Formats: sequence, C-alpha cells, structure tokens
Amino acid sequence: MAVTLALTAGAALPVWVLAQDTSPATPTPAVPPAQTQPSVPAADPTSPDQTASPETDTPGAENASLDLVRKSDKDGKERRIRIVRTGTSDDTGIFAVCSPQEDDPEDAPNLAVFSETGPGGVRITIDKNVIRVPLAVVTQQQPKDGQDGSDGRVDASAGTARFLETVPTDAKDRLTRCGVEASPKPAPDTVFVTQGKTELQGQKLVYDETDGIARINGPVTFKRANEKDPLTGSSERIEVNVDDEKTTLVGNVVLNSEGGRVSKAGRVEYDDAANLARLIGTPEQPAVSIKGGDTLRAGTILYDLDKNEVYAVKSEGGTITGEFVEEGDATNSAPAATPDTATPGTRPLPPRNPSEDPNGSPLGPTNPTLPRTP
Repeated sequence: MAVTLALTAGAALPVWVLAQDTSPATPTPAVPPAQTQPSVPAADPTSPDQTASPETDTPGAENASLDLVRKSDKDGKERRIRIVRTGTSDDTGIFAVCSPQEDDPEDAPNLAVFSETGPGGVRITIDKNVIRVPLAVVTQQQPKDGQDGSDGRVDASAGTARFLETVPTDAKDRLTRCGVEASPKPAPDTVFVTQGKTELQGQKLVYDETDGIARINGPVTFKRANEKDPLTGSSERIEVNVDDEKTTLVGNVVLNSEGGRVSKAGRVEYDDAANLARLIGTPEQPAVSIKGGDTLRAGTILYDLDKNEVYAVKSEGGTITGEFVEEGDATNSAPAATPDTATPGTRPLPPRNPSEDPNGSPLGPTNPTLPRTP
C-alpha cells in the first residue's frame, strides 16, 4: 500500500515524515530510525537504461507520494501532477515533509523532499509524460476552503537529500530547520522523460502554478523507437502545458530520421500517442523538412512519426514552398508561393471542423489524397 500524502486536508503534519511510516513521527529534527524494508541496490541515476517499473522493483514496497491538484481557469477541470519516491531504503534516498512551523504564517506552504538514487528514481507524472529524476523538492500551497487539493511548485534535477544529525541554531531555511538538507546538482541527461515510444533527456525541471507549465531545461536530446526508421533529435527545452495537455519542444528543434529526413523548426508540438508532431516555424527558425533533394517549407508542417512523412499546412497570410527532385535527377525548384497559392505538390490541409480556423489542420491526417513528401 502506498503512503500518499496529498497535503490537502489542512491538518497539522509532523516536521518530517518517513516514506515508509504509516503514522506520524515525533516532530523532533533527529536522525530517523533505521527502516526494516528490503534494501534496493544503489544505482547510477544518470543511466538511461534503468527503466524498471517502480511498483515491481521491490514487491510489497510502500512508496511515498504526493499530488499537486491544478484546477484550470480555461475549462474548470482538475488535473493532477503526481510525485512518487519509488525506493524504500535509507541507503538510496529519503522522503520528508516539512509543514509550517510556529513562527511561519498560517497559510505558509508545505514543503516535501523526495530523493532516490535507485533504478526507479523519483517519478513525476505530468499529462502524458512520465519523468524520472534523482531529486525533487515540492512546494504545495494550503488548500482553500472547500477545495480538495491544491497546486504548487516542483523543482527537480540530479542531486541528493539527507536528514541532518543536528540542526544549526541559527538556521533560517525551512528545510534546514526541519532537519533536512537537499542538494540539487543539475546536469545534462539526468532528467529522463518518457512519452509512449519517445524517450527524452534534459537537466532540470521546474513546474510553477503561476502559469501551469512544466519546463525542462536542456540541452534536450531524444529518440523514438521505430522498426523501419528510428527518430532522434534535440531542442533547447521542453514545455508541458498542464491546462492544455500539450507537450512542446522549444528552440532550435531538430528531428533526424535514420532514413535521411532532417526537419527543423522553432517549436514542435509533440504527441507520441497520435504518432504526430506539429512543426511550427518562427521568423528566426522557419519550419523546414529535407530528404535527399526534396525540401519543404511552410508555416506549419505535420510530421507522421511512424511513417516519417511530412504534410504542409499554409498558415494565414503565409506560404508553402518547396524544391523537389523528379525521377531522372531533374530538379524542380519551386518559386515562393503567393499567400493564397501553394507550390505544386502541396496544399493546405482541410479544417478540423467548420467552426475552426480554415487555415488550421487536423492532428491526424488520414485522407489518402492529402499531399505529402515521403
């Protein structure tokens, strides 16, 4: 049975709570007692091959978890961000909750520290993304009257945490006063993100309730399994919009297929479940896809992740241009199109429904007559 501390009831919590304890500990900032659960072998948290399921690493293990609850102003729906420490051994990490103390304001947030160097790490689930990190510090606001849950902030990266043997008498930091020390050490390729077949790596995650966006700083690298044509790529960062349930690669995005297609854009909305990516051009970084002698440029390009094919979409006031090599090596360089005309071989995709932007496009083009470059 997992020990879930949702921190939403507004009840007083102990200064620190062990991940494996099912009853409150005394609020004395002392070294916590040794745990009796089977130890999980320590492992390198930066290794991308450690993908064991947290629930099966130690059968019967009791994991500590916490949920941030975000209620969207757009649709009124509640969406949850779940943070779980997957290990149970003192040797591989800690879980601690620090509630407001006597000299803190009544509405001061709760702080929680998750650290785990074992194979499962600290698991953070945001929308379609499952994220694994060694360390996460979570700030959760006190719930308002009538609310079941509350939002907050997550800071996650490589690093460690420990219980302090003694607490400095002049300690000002809340965690230190609670007898806990967290030591973040952001480094490349230590934040692991899994979305379906796609695996991404970054170096630091920050989620904040002010805008509901989780940002994973890069450099970001990723790969997507495909039996015929695997995909790799990079970007400057990842943004996960919790309200819109949308994941976007941002800044100098490059997608490389093993079959030779190279695609670039300033932003790429990524949906592994739909097998599609939407390449969105910016003035500084236009959307372009190149394979061999074929080049396609457009305001938006839809990328079929399974087939590694691209579909052009003409934005309002924009153009679609291309250079295509015909059989026999005869090159056809298409001139820039006027705002209302696409180049030969491409045309805008139809709107999703009559009420939507006529220059938009569906995320899942299925019409076999749609133009594309294979």
